[in-house]
Amino acid sequence: MSEEVLFSVNSNGVATIILNRPKALNSLSHKMVLTIGEKLKKWKADDKVSVVILKGAGTKGLCAGGDIKTLYEARSSRTAMQEAERFFEDEYEVDMEIYLYPKPIIACLDGIVMGGGVGLTYGASHRIVTERTKWSMPEMNIGFFPDVGGAYFLNKAPGYIGRYLALTASVIKAPDVLYMKGADIYMNSETMCNFLEKVENMDWTDGEVEEKLNYLINKYEAQPSEESRLALLQKEIDEHFCFKTIEEILDSLESQENDFCRNTKEILLSKSPFSLKVTLQQLLEGKQKTMKECFATDLFLAKNFLRHNDFYEGIRSLLIDKDQLPNYEYKRVSDVTDEIVNTFCRSQTIIYNLSKTE
Repeated sequence: MSEEVLFSVNSNGVATIILNRPKALNSLSHKMVLTIGEKLKKWKADDKVSVVILKGAGTKGLCAGGDIKTLYEARSSRTAMQEAERFFEDEYEVDMEIYLYPKPIIACLDGIVMGGGVGLTYGASHRIVTERTKWSMPEMNIGFFPDVGGAYFLNKAPGYIGRYLALTASVIKAPDVLYMKGADIYMNSETMCNFLEKVENMDWTDGEVEEKLNYLINKYEAQPSEESRLALLQKEIDEHFCFKTIEEILDSLESQENDFCRNTKEILLSKSPFSLKVTLQQLLEGKQKTMKECFATDLFLAKNFLRHNDFYEGIRSLLIDKDQLPNYEYKRVSDVTDEIVNTFCRSQTIIYNLSKTE
């Protein structure tokens, strides 16, 4: 059985992480998260490591997210539930480690980058997208919420684009990822391979790491050939997603007759009403929170969702039976009252320790 993550360090000071589950689109297992965390901590203290590269094996992408089918088993036993909770705890620890990492991390957002893959890369110091990039926070499709720090980084997107991406689970390409601040650098996929080869062959052990890395990036980076679709839609998105309730957003979309409004309203109504309302509350409150506070909230919400039927029904309909016909507990947005949302979001005291990452 091949290793799920491949690690290496060369004599030039370059450490490499390769997510190695290409048949599963490099989705993250608990074991993968743990080993990545261990290596990052080790390399942080290793003077022989100057630069870290993060990429995915195969041709389809970096990472499609967490191993959702495994999480589906959480309600089968107390042990499975505890394991699922530990997965989220450890995943978020690794994500925060990357935000705070003292050495450059070059994240290759080539191909599919979704959910947990976004969480693993958003905090990286150098994020490269290509013409093959397909980026999304797709959690709304399974009755979940945009975790992995979603309330922190989605609120950094221009206007209300983060809110739009979270609630619609839209898949976006490189120009849009750059526009919404999910990446910093664009390269053609072939050029990116050449760039990475140059990084691996350059000696980083003699200092001036940032200067040399910036020089290489300037040499290889380019501009996307297409304009950002989100930039073109900015005014419409801000007009309809500026509201503080899902009902108001839907009413605003219904008030105008155009393709954007019709399609967007249809997309929203196809999602779990419960997830829509919890997610909007998460984003509203997250706007004033620090990165660590957002992750602490995510952990609290994730553990509550592990005990909510709509989460399992969403997974069943999309990934298990694949009938695309979820039978959610709450059928309409009006069924989910403010009291229900507030109880769910504040029903327990947050006792989980997320302070290990300094």
